[in-house]
Amino acid sequence: MDSAIERTGAALARTERILVITGAGLSADSGMPTYRGLGGLYNGRTAEGVPIEVAISGPMLQKDPALCWKYLAELGKACLGAQPNAGHEAIAELQRLKPECWVLTQNIDGFHRRAGSPAERLIEIHGELAPLYCQSCGLESAELAGHLDGPLPPKCTRCAGVLRPPVVLFEEMLPEEAIDTLYAQLRKGFDAVLLVGTTASFPYIIEPVLRTREAGGFTAEVNPGLTDLSSVVEERMVGRALDIMPRLLSHIPR
Repeated sequence: MDSAIERTGAALARTERILVITGAGLSADSGMPTYRGLGGLYNGRTAEGVPIEVAISGPMLQKDPALCWKYLAELGKACLGAQPNAGHEAIAELQRLKPECWVLTQNIDGFHRRAGSPAERLIEIHGELAPLYCQSCGLESAELAGHLDGPLPPKCTRCAGVLRPPVVLFEEMLPEEAIDTLYAQLRKGFDAVLLVGTTASFPYIIEPVLRTREAGGFTAEVNPGLTDLSSVVEERMVGRALDIMPRLLSHIPR
């Protein structure tokens, strides 16, 4: 694997426009639960007997906001109680070294921002946990931690409507602004795409890899296991992003 890291580092060193796509596996190294099969909050059914995908869905937020918020609060507390890891920090450093390096993340924990990734080159395709806003009147509330420890669902101080986070729940559409930003950058093209901790199951992840590969660009992935794109990418680095990303960055000249 050392040779794969060296080759990937060399490829990134000679490119300018880079897209790093990150998923739950990156934040799992910070102790976060994951969406797809790595254990924790999102495995199986809830105590109420419904699948977690139903419990934290858009329809459930409308039908039974207390049930939906029970599990949103667990996720929120996990995010607030964890910290970005060396993988996030290495990606932020890569963006510092490469001013045309973008990050597209599926994660809602805000760790990329906290690690130093610039907001203007960060696409949070599933949104983020804060600030909460009222579904009825739109009033924002930045007091995420306070709401998580209070009565659920949290209510608006102005109209008593139910608050929600600006995240994409199951059965909801992706945010239009994030999609527009992604495709504007895709039209410009990328020299390299690096997948980090994602199983690559969605079109908005698969398409950048295929487009870049077809255009003659470099593609690689960092993941402990096989993904939907393992047979497509040029280089595979098997392991945790926490371990691999700092090593990868060491091959890029300062």
